[in-house]
Amino acid sequence: MVDAFTTFVDNNRTTDKHVLEARLLGRSVRKAKESRKNNLPRVSHLRNTVGLGDSEDLLAETPAESVDLIFTSPPYYNARPEYAEYIQYEEYLLKMKKVIHQCHRVLNEGRFFVINVSPVLIRRASRSEASKRIAVPYDFHQIFVEEGFQFIDDIIWIKPDGAGWATGRGRRFAADRHPLQYKAVPVTEYVLVYRKATDKLIDWNIRKHPNQELVAKSKISDSYERTNVWKIHPAHSKKHPAVFPIELADKVIRYYSFEQDVVLDPFAGIGTVGEAASKANRRFVLYENNEDYVTEIKSNIESWLRHNVGDVHWVNCAPLSATENWLGL
Repeated sequence: MVDAFTTFVDNNRTTDKHVLEARLLGRSVRKAKESRKNNLPRVSHLRNTVGLGDSEDLLAETPAESVDLIFTSPPYYNARPEYAEYIQYEEYLLKMKKVIHQCHRVLNEGRFFVINVSPVLIRRASRSEASKRIAVPYDFHQIFVEEGFQFIDDIIWIKPDGAGWATGRGRRFAADRHPLQYKAVPVTEYVLVYRKATDKLIDWNIRKHPNQELVAKSKISDSYERTNVWKIHPAHSKKHPAVFPIELADKVIRYYSFEQDVVLDPFAGIGTVGEAASKANRRFVLYENNEDYVTEIKSNIESWLRHNVGDVHWVNCAPLSATENWLGL
């Protein structure tokens, strides 16, 4: 509230900004969390899960502190006109903020949220207009900090020569070579690493893990990435317009989780994270709002899990039937 005489904000009569934000975002205002009596990391009991529906809604139904790693690539903001879902960029960011808020709630203390994101090119609608490039990773960073995450690393995923030309950037300059027209061809994406804020060091999750045998089995081999520049060939699929390579998912899962941990992808697509998690002896939670993509997950899940398909928890979608399992569908 503003004092009419001084024009200053009267803090004693003004609702706290965090309370106002919580109301706008549909959050509950919680008291500070009490410290755990045993001071040990939580062990998740979630089983492999596939959920059909809006990730914000599905996350709201997911138990608090029940997943050990989140790795995802969010939907692009209106990258192509036929995929346009949000009228305004601010609307898109608000939706991502709500999802990231819920992800913070379901993620275990001191664990990691890794996100693959890159700037988005909005093509011009006509020759009289200019194209626009939106710096999405920087806006996401601000959201992560506001939602209680600590920034850890910025990994650069670099693609091979020839990648990026499909965007059209750089073609005009290549033809004319006039100053001011120069635009770099994008051949990289960001893999941003955040940790759920805590006063405990990363070593706490290692030393206090209740199963030290799993910690030992999860040790990384000598052939690990030594810098923050990862050279990985992109993946392509007729089933999905923007899949990320399983090699990328495999590295993230092995570097930021232990065996038998639970890995969540709130924008699962056709399930690359689920496949990589299964191969690395982790459990997965896959949320996806496109029924066709969930059908694709369903057709591949038997090859990931072999005889354990019957243990999968299906949310808002029918489980794999015995006939489908037998036929490998």
